[in-house]
Amino acid sequence: MAINKAMRKVLKALSYGGIELEASRHLVNIKALDPIKFFHKTIDSKIFNQGYGITTRIYMPNEEAMTRAFRNSNTYPVLLFIHGGGWVTESVETYNRICARMSQSTNHIVISIEYRLAPEHRFPVPLEDCYAVAKAIFEGKYILDIDPERITVIGDSAGGNLTAALSLMARDRGEFMPERQILIYPAVNNDYTENSTFSSVHENGTDYLLTARKMEDYLNLYMSDQADRQNPYFAPILEKDLSRQPKTLILTADFDPLRDEGELYGEKLKNAGNEVEIHRIKDALHGYFALGIKYNHVQESFELINRFLKGV
Repeated sequence: MAINKAMRKVLKALSYGGIELEASRHLVNIKALDPIKFFHKTIDSKIFNQGYGITTRIYMPNEEAMTRAFRNSNTYPVLLFIHGGGWVTESVETYNRICARMSQSTNHIVISIEYRLAPEHRFPVPLEDCYAVAKAIFEGKYILDIDPERITVIGDSAGGNLTAALSLMARDRGEFMPERQILIYPAVNNDYTENSTFSSVHENGTDYLLTARKMEDYLNLYMSDQADRQNPYFAPILEKDLSRQPKTLILTADFDPLRDEGELYGEKLKNAGNEVEIHRIKDALHGYFALGIKYNHVQESFELINRFLKGV
């Protein structure tokens, strides 16, 4: 169903202004007050990056997975998840319900990364935290028994950016390599001003919750200096050599300023010889993946994700 006129007016009103950091953090932290979180099967464990302990939260799809994982007989595949939030908000806590639902809907163990946030920890610290966690898990230095060939890295929005950058960094450093990656409406570009070459920035950049102005605010809070904007680990679409990347699924949202860059990134990956699927979720807004499982956009996404994971 397309967005009707009344809903468009509501969205326009909610899309006003830029990012006020503390207010934005307080708003998203309300999601951590989840009344059903006690029913989620989770375990927390830390991985260290240069002395800093990065929390990882493990979500189990069922009791059998819990039992097998700690008897060194794990037969469950893993989704290594990197949350969104513009690199400056959100957390493992606020993504509890999303990750629990993801685990149950895919029959995968989900490991969510609590990377450090900007602007207190600017680029490349969040990326290096995610890399350190992935490296430890892929190299078997984790509390679970995990087959590295059955790990898929996945992220949404800014988490999609970090996922794509992680795969580039893994190839460049040669220490491990994911087999698969899933990018959900990823932020892979470096410019959301009027100079942007993407139609979706101009068409969807003012009235659909995530705005071009907010994206510029997020980038300014994330970068350490202006030169970062030209770094492919900051904006993966700038990478000239996209060869030897994981099998990739990209989901974009119809009414999203990030739509076109995500789709172009997928085409660039294809042209570099990688196996890629690109799907646009019709009538969806940026952030729809956080909606409940009953929403059609979420159901459609999990159907596509499960088909991709099964190699169908």
